[in-house]
Amino acid sequence: HPVNNTKNFILKYLNSIGFEIIEGPEIESEKFNFDMLNIKKDHPARQMHDTFYVQNKKKLLRTHTSPVQIRSMLNNTAPIAVVSGGKVYRKDDDSTHLPMFHQIEGMYIDENVSFSNLKDLIYKIIQNIFEEKVELRFRPSYFPFTEPSAEVDIMSSNGKWLEILGCGIVNPIVLENCDIDTSQYSGLAFGLGIERIAMLKHELTDIRELYKSNLDFLKQFK
Repeated sequence: HPVNNTKNFILKYLNSIGFEIIEGPEIESEKFNFDMLNIKKDHPARQMHDTFYVQNKKKLLRTHTSPVQIRSMLNNTAPIAVVSGGKVYRKDDDSTHLPMFHQIEGMYIDENVSFSNLKDLIYKIIQNIFEEKVELRFRPSYFPFTEPSAEVDIMSSNGKWLEILGCGIVNPIVLENCDIDTSQYSGLAFGLGIERIAMLKHELTDIRELYKSNLDFLKQFK
């Protein structure tokens, strides 16, 4: 399947340059999915129209794979270089969004980690994915768990920009939540949307084509 092929290809590359592949639960608590990541109680992402809650709102289907990074920081000491890939869930459904989709998130924590390190890494990842030099741009953005933050767009074959990942320098608040000394360590983080990258690689126009179980369509990607 093009989604699994794309996910495994990226994970293999990141593992080859020093990132440990880790996993975590898909059913999460608000503590790991929101609180530890500096996502406040009144943030729109925590509302019922955005997030799938279960067990009378005591648990939820994770909205990103960032909780895996939190667990890694709590269980390890810096330096840390980890990457996780898997299913995440949000209440979206259109030609470029799905209620269930796949993310790969990576995090690197060490001394003197800067935004220039992040940009260099992103360029290497994108060039490895598409196996050629591609046109991309960084746009300033906001994420509670990184500061500064950026979104990265890639130029698609139809001449339009398509967002494929978010990234930034790990917010010191998040590091402090995990008992990491911010006077000594800093970190970078990034998250990639696997379906969107698969769309770009295979020049698809509707993300929903990936999940229609059309065997004639899927056999193209052997």
